[in-house]
Amino acid sequence: MEYFTKRYHPPGTSPGTLTASEPEHEVPLRIILTDYTDSEFTEKDIASGEESLPFLPRDTVTWIHVHGHANPETLRQLGKVFDLHPLALEDVINTGQRPKVDVYDGQLFVVMSHPRINGDDVEIEQVSLFYGKNYVISFYPGERDPFELVRRRLRTHASKIRARKADYLMYALLDVVVDEGFPVLEDFGDQVEELEQKLLGTPDRDTLRDIHTIKRELVLLRRMLWPQREVLNSLIRDEDAYIDPDIILYFRDCYDHTIQIMDLIETYRDMTTSMLDLYLSSVSNRLNDIMRVLTVIATIFIPLTFITGVYGMNFGNEKSPWAMPELHWYYGYPLIWGIMIALGAGMLVYFKRKRWF
Repeated sequence: MEYFTKRYHPPGTSPGTLTASEPEHEVPLRIILTDYTDSEFTEKDIASGEESLPFLPRDTVTWIHVHGHANPETLRQLGKVFDLHPLALEDVINTGQRPKVDVYDGQLFVVMSHPRINGDDVEIEQVSLFYGKNYVISFYPGERDPFELVRRRLRTHASKIRARKADYLMYALLDVVVDEGFPVLEDFGDQVEELEQKLLGTPDRDTLRDIHTIKRELVLLRRMLWPQREVLNSLIRDEDAYIDPDIILYFRDCYDHTIQIMDLIETYRDMTTSMLDLYLSSVSNRLNDIMRVLTVIATIFIPLTFITGVYGMNFGNEKSPWAMPELHWYYGYPLIWGIMIALGAGMLVYFKRKRWF
């Protein structure tokens, strides 16, 4: 996951300045215009925002989707045609913004975070949306266009989106962005289950590294997705009536999805924290088991070492009444071995009955 993606202007730069950034993976710019009513539908690629001017006076819904790296000139043209606020355009080009909703004169500006799985990594791209009377403008800098499914629905004459106004289109786009969190968290769930199986077996340092990676990604995923609940809540409580009351119900459903996603994130965070504690406990228990075996072995050899030490002193003077008579026994050596083996076996039986190992 690319953890910190926000780009800043140099300190002291005038507000609303549009400065081109250099993305790591630049996606070719494509501007798609979709204009529709219940009975009419137009979809085409355009080179600039000025080509959308003929569609604005019509009583239709116009959706302009800017896919790829938007350059400053493109943003200025769209800003001029749709009267977009310069501060909002600045947030579009400086990706990595915190999800939010800003209200300008006659329009809403919404920033959302779009999570997606890229191989084994989780990436988060910024989605910027402008909503005004009869139009929606969306910006997405990533490679895969998440709104292609919405366009497929629009191409169908019986689509519910075609029968509604621009606020329902706004809901459909937000719903796609929010729901993309579910497959990402499903992947996290599979990883958590796999780690739990490793922890119940023989965890190693790689297991600890994987737990730390998942925990860190969940923390940063929470940081980017948590504010989206506030965004949906603000749209539901729209005091300026930008959104039709009938459509508020759909936004409320989208708001419920954000709550479900946050519940899953919090659950997986708690599970990874518990797994970290379980890993430390497993390592500690394994060390205790090793130390218990070593202690038993050392304890068994203590009396054996005492015996060999005593009979290794070689005080064998035959004239002394205090000499060791065992040193001159014919079967002394095997007898001592038998005593030591019996003593060691007896201690093992005793330790086993006491459940010391």
